[in-house]
Amino acid sequence: MTDVADTTGDEAFVAPVPMEEDPEGAFAGDRGVLDPDVRRVLVRLLQRRFLLAERSPDDWRMLLDNLSVIESRLNDLFVRLVVDTQRGVAYKQQVRSDEGEIPILLRDEAYTRAETLVLVYLRTVFQRESTAGAPAARVDVEEVEQTVLTYFTDADGDVARRQRAVRQALARLRQEGIVEEESEGRYVIGPLVEIVLSADRLRELVDWLQAETQRASDEEDAA
Repeated sequence: MTDVADTTGDEAFVAPVPMEEDPEGAFAGDRGVLDPDVRRVLVRLLQRRFLLAERSPDDWRMLLDNLSVIESRLNDLFVRLVVDTQRGVAYKQQVRSDEGEIPILLRDEAYTRAETLVLVYLRTVFQRESTAGAPAARVDVEEVEQTVLTYFTDADGDVARRQRAVRQALARLRQEGIVEEESEGRYVIGPLVEIVLSADRLRELVDWLQAETQRASDEEDAA
């Protein structure tokens, strides 16, 4: 006959294990089921605008090896994952629907006017060089300034202020992986620029810039 433990005393039938000593969890009270390395990739996808294979090869491999479960976790948050294996980039999109209420987790982080102008120029150069069969598209900061500054107005401040705006725009785009600074003041434009600015959107912005330039010219003539 098997003895039955006495549960009438001070000790419970099964002694509880303190949460901080739980060997299965990544932290005290952890109820997650994903491996910590997979969780880290999931968090980085939420933190960053893009996950790049070239910059984060270990995270990229972990993403591809666990793609289904990571997509599932993001979908639970009404977030869609887009993985472009050809370009080596992954990014997220907020799911939106007119059929039912969907809480918005991701907020659009719009580019500033200066960043948009720099993007248009970079995208134009990338498209031109790709069409010509060039192995890479490169620009110098002075070249970017020379073109982009023509779209600025007096409201954008003096020349020094406009130049700072262009350089700050390049700094943000470098941080996002759209350009890489291979030497001081010289940048390589990455294929990510095609995702950030599609061909259709590029045409829309070029048309807008041309219209704005023409309008400003007409106002100067009328003054």
